Amino acid sequence: MNNVPVLDTFKRPLRDLRISVTDRCNFRCPYCMPAEIFGDRYQFLPREDLLTFEEITRIVKIAVGLGVTKVRITGGEPLVRQNIEELVAMIAAVDGVSDLAMTTNAYLLSGYAEKLKNAGLKRITVSLDSLEDEIFQKMNGRGFSTARVLDGIRAAKEAGLQPIKINAVVQKGVNDETLVGLAEWCRDNGHTPRFIEYMDVGTLNDWKLEEVLTAEEIVQLIEERFPADPVGPTYPGEVAKRYRYRDGNGEFGIISSVSQPFCGDCTRMRLSPEGKSVTCLFAETGTDLRDSLRDGSTDDEIKKAIIGIWGSRKDRYSEQRSEETVKRKKVEMYHIGG
Repeated sequence: MNNVPVLDTFKRPLRDLRISVTDRCNFRCPYCMPAEIFGDRYQFLPREDLLTFEEITRIVKIAVGLGVTKVRITGGEPLVRQNIEELVAMIAAVDGVSDLAMTTNAYLLSGYAEKLKNAGLKRITVSLDSLEDEIFQKMNGRGFSTARVLDGIRAAKEAGLQPIKINAVVQKGVNDETLVGLAEWCRDNGHTPRFIEYMDVGTLNDWKLEEVLTAEEIVQLIEERFPADPVGPTYPGEVAKRYRYRDGNGEFGIISSVSQPFCGDCTRMRLSPEGKSVTCLFAETGTDLRDSLRDGSTDDEIKKAIIGIWGSRKDRYSEQRSEETVKRKKVEMYHIGG
């Protein structure tokens, strides 16, 4: 299948595919899966509704033919999906996938890191909002300490899943005073932190604009301790704005979806656990592909469906956020990954 780039209505190419393999998670972070909603009786997707590894791999092969080169496995928490290393191996074997990564909370990572590396995973991103146990326990909603997460990060480093990026969602009045400590720990351990403005993803996290610590404020906090200079992106459409420490000891990134939207460079399509193609993190819904995968449709027919989905894409919610006067329903982040 020849690589034929497909462009949306703003001439943005399809380059990245983010695959959510499950809607389940072992954490209950208030900004994503608040425990009062996602309790013991919450009905997650039944197994038969999830795409199989073979179906996911088929979509990856078709997407590569449309220009996708980067694939990221997300969730929910991807490591709660049984035998996830088998899917990694299947995707890694697809000709044209140049970068295969995973985002995880790392709570189960110590038992998976070597298997994932051997299966073909190249990089890992760990969600870690604070190193301080009391704050981390509050933010993961389960009272888990950082110990197992840090063990998972060490295991990933030893397995060679590098560079390791550390994602921290910044919520004013919750974990903002711990950012510099996290940046310092990352400097000492050779990791790259990426600080993410608290976003209004989905409709369940009771998001308030006044709880957003802006990118400018985050940079100022870190630079007071560790002077840094902005540097250019490593590739077109890179989400994080990069800052390199002046002493040469690494860098950090800022993801500023609220205060400095980057919709114009977005090249990401998301695949939900039950097979919906979602063209924006803030989308209201997705377009079903699972029926086509299971009703005998050919690869060409599915390819045409994806071309139609992406070709009509006009998402730019982050740029329009301030213009909206009515709160609308959006896909939840736990369902499609960050």
